[in-house]
Formats: sequence, C-alpha cells, structure tokens
Amino acid sequence: MKKAIKSLIETMTPAGVQARIFRAYVRLSTRGDRYECPLCGARLNTLWPRGLDHPVLKTYDIIGGGYREQASCPICGSTERERLVWLYIKHRTDLLRRPARLLHVAPEPQLGKVLQQMAQLDYLSADLYDENVMVRMDITDIQYPDASFDAIICNHVLEHVPEDGRAMRELHRVLTPGGWAILQVPVSEKIQASVEDPDVVTPEERARVFGQEDHVRIYARRDYLARLAAAGFDVAPFAWWETGPAFGAPDNRYGLMPRETLFVARK
Repeated sequence: MKKAIKSLIETMTPAGVQARIFRAYVRLSTRGDRYECPLCGARLNTLWPRGLDHPVLKTYDIIGGGYREQASCPICGSTERERLVWLYIKHRTDLLRRPARLLHVAPEPQLGKVLQQMAQLDYLSADLYDENVMVRMDITDIQYPDASFDAIICNHVLEHVPEDGRAMRELHRVLTPGGWAILQVPVSEKIQASVEDPDVVTPEERARVFGQEDHVRIYARRDYLARLAAAGFDVAPFAWWETGPAFGAPDNRYGLMPRETLFVARK
C-alpha cells in the first residue's frame, strides 16, 4: 500500500513537492494511539515492517533479526533497537545528566541524531565503511588510548566481524573503568554454540547459513555472553518486558522487540 501511494504521488504531482506530499500522507495515515515513538514523539496506529526472511532465521529462531510486521517508526524511521537503547539510556543511566564521552559505532540514524544534539555529550560516531560518520574506525584496532570513553553503543556489528574476540577486547580497553557498553547482536536461544564457518565467504552462502549476506556467524546467546566475559566485561542482560510503563510494558507502547534482551556490558 505504501509503495502504491508513493507511486501515485510521483505520477500525479511535480517532483518538487512529491516528498512533502508523501510525508504528509504518512503522518495522517499512521496517526493513532496504539504506539508512541520515544525518539520523535510520534503517536501511531501502526509501525512499518522491516527485516529479512531467510529460512535460517526461522530455523534458529533468531532474536533481533528476521522479518517483523511492526518494527520501524513511519515518521522518523527508528527501529526497535534504537528505541530500546534510547529508553535504557534515558531511564537506567545518568548519561544525559552529566558530561560524558560516548562512542557510537555504526550509528543508527535517528538515535545518533538525537544523541548528537545532547550538549553535555562528547559524541563520536564511527564506522569502518560508512562515510557519514565522524571517524573511520576498525573496532579490532581502535585508534584511541585506553579508557577514552565513558559509554559505548555498538549494535549489530560484531556478527559482521571475523575476529570478534579481538573487537570485544578493544571495546573493553577503550572503556573507562565503571563505564558501560551496549553490545547488541542477533542471537539464538535454541543452540548452545555459535554457528561459524570460515569457508562460507560468498554473499549468497552467508545469507543461507547466517541469515544475512554480510554476517559471519549466528551467535548462541550463552556463547555470546561467555565471549564478552572472556574479553573482561561484566554483562547484565536487561529484559525490558519485565519493567513497567517506562519501557512501554505491558502493552509494548513503544514497539520494542518482544524478546530482545539488552546486553549491557560493564568494565
């Protein structure tokens, strides 16, 4: 339906006003009271679908991946993980109430935009390939000294990194003592050991085996926590659905992923 309306607008209106008309249509057609986006404040009757549907994602029952009917905010584009991280920062940390140095690896667009506007934060966005960041960074060889950052957000990155143990140790190294890192990855609770195979190298094979063409593994939850611990982190998984209204429970007001545990790793 969204594509059909957009195509109709493009056919019937001048190019200069198409985007504005489509945005106005989206705002009107999605306005409601079922959901609220904590990043842009929109009140919505629905969220938009997102995600891949490779069979392996269903086979391993991947949490944090796969196709979801209710996922993206139609107004700002935020995903479930962006909204969850923002709510955690807002309600479970003091990051917004004091000067702090924050490293945001492979930044989610809307979350990054909001955090960068916080005057008290010394905010640094980083990525190995994306040019729309402040610095180019390889997280297996971070160019900053020990204890450079009070907090780190690194979501859905480690499943792309062959040497993930080295990356975890580097993230631990540049974190200040007492600091925290949110390190989300897609995980499976059905398996005991992570699925890895260095011989799987083509995009097609990676999509078939790992669920995405640029992933190099499927993490088993228990194994992932053990790897973070081996890198020196003290990990406290946070189950948002066990909390109250601040995280939208019990009716999932903020459109979070039902079983997505937040992996909060501390130094």
